[in-house]
Amino acid sequence: MLLAFDTATPAVTVALHDGERVVASHTVVDARRQGELLAPGITAVLDEAWVPRQDVTAVAVGVGPGPFTGLRVGLVTARTLGLALDVPVYGVCTLDVLAAEAVDTGAVHGPFLVATDARRKEVYLASYDDHGRRLDGPEVLRPADAATDLPTAGEGAVLYPDAFPLAREPLLPSAGWLARAVAEELAELHDPEPLYLRRPDAVAPAAPKRVS
Repeated sequence: MLLAFDTATPAVTVALHDGERVVASHTVVDARRQGELLAPGITAVLDEAWVPRQDVTAVAVGVGPGPFTGLRVGLVTARTLGLALDVPVYGVCTLDVLAAEAVDTGAVHGPFLVATDARRKEVYLASYDDHGRRLDGPEVLRPADAATDLPTAGEGAVLYPDAFPLAREPLLPSAGWLARAVAEELAELHDPEPLYLRRPDAVAPAAPKRVS
């Protein structure tokens, strides 16, 4: 059983994959409560599928890019579960998951982009070929600097329609598609390390200057 979850966007999404299909999924959209929502989401999918935690054989987690706090919740949980259950943990770029779904569902044809909300009036952006293979990125850009006529999946296209007039589904990542991306080798696998494209907002204060 593959347990998958992603907390890199406002969607706290969890799913369970039995090797052939997604057997349970749970998603709540709330950008401020990842830490409160992830554990109940994991419990919900395990209970729905009648699967004890000890039957989980692997964990997949979205590694972003995304805000520091949200990514930390998902990645710490993934590493902790991997250690406690002695199972492998696979990281997948969150934008790659959106790309895999966009291609497989026919939402895009030909080259396209994925743009998610990076806050501060910026987007996380990556480009893909018609098979969903990443060509460039991810990077963080202002929408005006990334403006394109290519189809663009992800919430960023809806937030900035002037820059991305050809918005496409999906808007937010699905853990079901994350699980499929791992099980069906639809995306590149990474170590479960956060893909930060910015420094954290909260930083330690500098040492006070000496008074001469």
